Amino acid sequence: MSVIQIEHQNYDELVSEGIVLVDFYAEWCGPCKMLGPALEALANERADVKIIKVNIDEQEELTQRFGIMSVPTLLLYKDGVNISQKNGFQTLDMLNSWIDESIK
Repeated sequence: MSVIQIEHQNYDELVSEGIVLVDFYAEWCGPCKMLGPALEALANERADVKIIKVNIDEQEELTQRFGIMSVPTLLLYKDGVNISQKNGFQTLDMLNSWIDESIK
């Protein structure tokens, strides 16, 4: 599955079904840039997880709505319900473990 860039208009629709990982990031953020390849690898190896990226500088309304104070911030949804949150850089193994533990 690919990584999706979104607009605030379709956020709720995109997280409403299945397992969805949302990455709140910024272009100027070093840890966000390091996380990018891990998210791409996750998208390539896990068809059960949809990955959405939200640029905090372009999507201020969503950033405020979710109280994002630092980037990267990752939100994990299951069928529209936010089930977990992580802040900071995560490796591919850390992402997989977090998702597996959260969706049990």
